[in-house]
Amino acid sequence: MGTFRASIRLFRQLATNTLPRGGTGRYTAVALAAMALLVLAACGSDPTATSAAPAATSTPSSPGTLIVYSGRSETLVDPIIKQFAQATGIDVKANYAGTAALAITLLEEGNNSPADVFFAQDPGGLGAVEEMLAPLPQAILDRVPSWARSADGNWVGISGRARTIVYNTETLTEADLPDSLAGLTDPKWKGRIGWAPTNGSFQTMVIGMRVLWGEEKTQHWIEGIQANNPTRYTNNTSLVAAAAAGEIDIGLVNHYYLHRFLAEEGDDFPARNYHPSGGGPGALVMVAGAGMLSTADNPSNAERFIEFLLSSEAQQYFANETFEYPLVENITVHHLLKPLSEINAPTVSMKDLADLEGTQALLQEIGVQ
Repeated sequence: MGTFRASIRLFRQLATNTLPRGGTGRYTAVALAAMALLVLAACGSDPTATSAAPAATSTPSSPGTLIVYSGRSETLVDPIIKQFAQATGIDVKANYAGTAALAITLLEEGNNSPADVFFAQDPGGLGAVEEMLAPLPQAILDRVPSWARSADGNWVGISGRARTIVYNTETLTEADLPDSLAGLTDPKWKGRIGWAPTNGSFQTMVIGMRVLWGEEKTQHWIEGIQANNPTRYTNNTSLVAAAAAGEIDIGLVNHYYLHRFLAEEGDDFPARNYHPSGGGPGALVMVAGAGMLSTADNPSNAERFIEFLLSSEAQQYFANETFEYPLVENITVHHLLKPLSEINAPTVSMKDLADLEGTQALLQEIGVQ
């Protein structure tokens, strides 16, 4: 209270001009300080005084949610999806199923689909729903080569996947294998072939076959393989295991399934990949890709997710854990992975690999499905 009363006296002196003046005729700094002190003392001394409103504090908004329809298996991509969720705080919900099945689901749901992103195993699935996808920012598209993205900019490749022939190294060498898939209709391969005709990548290969060979030759090839009594498998993993075990001599697969076995079993694993030297659909290089739904409720999070999948961190994950080809530069790959530049891959636009419906109709007509 003493400080407060002293401040009042100084203030009254100021009001009656009785304070000492400085050499310039202005009130001294002491007087001005007294005024400030009066205000401060008054605020601190009156218990009934209204305190100043606290400064507004902004509560950080929630990073939101993201719904991903993934045609890539949970074992393959769940770790990288979780990594994205942990890094961003976004609540990611993933719906896993086959790429073809999810494409059908999206078409059925239409504008009512809850999906934000479609992460597909192959271009065929993306092409089937491309009209439902929104254009992606150019900065995302430019992360990958032009061949690995939609011509319309509606989806982008995430990783590269090459079709190949896996063979048993104890019974065959590369010299024993045909330079094209066309050679597998030779009767000498009867009972020695394995395939997985319901697999999405196999069906994309058949799309490429239709583009490169035409409908008639493709149909004859499928019928020729059937005549050789191929062993049917549900997936590529089973095909590679069967080739190594000698149940079949060769199998039609994607390249990376072998590398998973090599990582677990070592380089002595008795199977290797062969990329047909003559090129053609058996040497087709495809992409797994992702697109954002035009009806997405969380478009910014969808773009962040796709951008993350093309980050160096995520691309190295695909190279290390799934043994796929990275689509961005300066990523280390498995020492046994044949460089893309050394594969005689046919030139096929990813857009041309979109007719999944036509291929499924052909397989059903022949009786493969």
